[in-house]
Amino acid sequence: MISDPVILEQTPAADFTIEQKWERYTADEHAIWDLLYARQIDILQGRAVDEFYTGLEALDLGGAGIPDLAVINPKLRALTGWEIVMVPHLVPDLIFFDHLANRRFPAGRFIRRRDQLDYLQEPDIFHDIFGHVPMLTHPVFADYMQAYGTGGLRGEERGMLKELARLYWYTVEFGLLQSAEGLRIYGAGIVSSKGESLFSLDSPSPHRIEFDLERIMRTDYKIDDYQQCYFTIESFDELFDATQQDFKAIYDRLEDDKAAGQQPILPADIVKTDHLLNVGTQKRVTAQ
Repeated sequence: MISDPVILEQTPAADFTIEQKWERYTADEHAIWDLLYARQIDILQGRAVDEFYTGLEALDLGGAGIPDLAVINPKLRALTGWEIVMVPHLVPDLIFFDHLANRRFPAGRFIRRRDQLDYLQEPDIFHDIFGHVPMLTHPVFADYMQAYGTGGLRGEERGMLKELARLYWYTVEFGLLQSAEGLRIYGAGIVSSKGESLFSLDSPSPHRIEFDLERIMRTDYKIDDYQQCYFTIESFDELFDATQQDFKAIYDRLEDDKAAGQQPILPADIVKTDHLLNVGTQKRVTAQ
């Protein structure tokens, strides 16, 4: 339960946005941001994609305390036409898709407590801004995010929100990239997590599978543990190009499979079409 008084005293607009009211953050809230930022920067050395660091530097997210949207939004708009909007909590799917389709990224206002540094279920401002926003400075990834939002609005008409959520989960939140130097992290759910930043690249537990759009849309996920599989891309162009195809044929196949009673692929499963970087041991490690 969020108890942030600045959130509770505001009535969200029709698009669920609220004011950040940056001046209302406490000294301890700013200190928590600084602690999380310093810890993640130390852990991510040699682990995150170069584009992530470029975005951090361009927006100066390492400045003292929680970023002020009045300061960083002009920089972000100048780079890729995106901006960050504050929301009180997770927003309905269609509202979320509409924000992305119009190059607005919704970020939660609150920041986690000190007893939640390593894990919390609902995304906070550290996850949303530190994790997501640096990649929005990269033109191709920024275009992918807008394409995802536009596709989400169309996909809702076909009843494909669950399948589209899987695509977001396994790319935007928990995606890995195959670089010349080895696997690197670009997913926000990983770069904002101390434990998963280490687990995603070092652990023998998860499968690591080459990107396959339709396979991803068929694959379930868990929100309360480290991932049992990660999907890897070779470039952000590959990711963007995959969203430019006509999804009708994919949706038709998914609908046919549902009608035939076919169940989603479980996160630990391997299917015969997979191109595997490695087969994981699937030894479970809790995220909490």
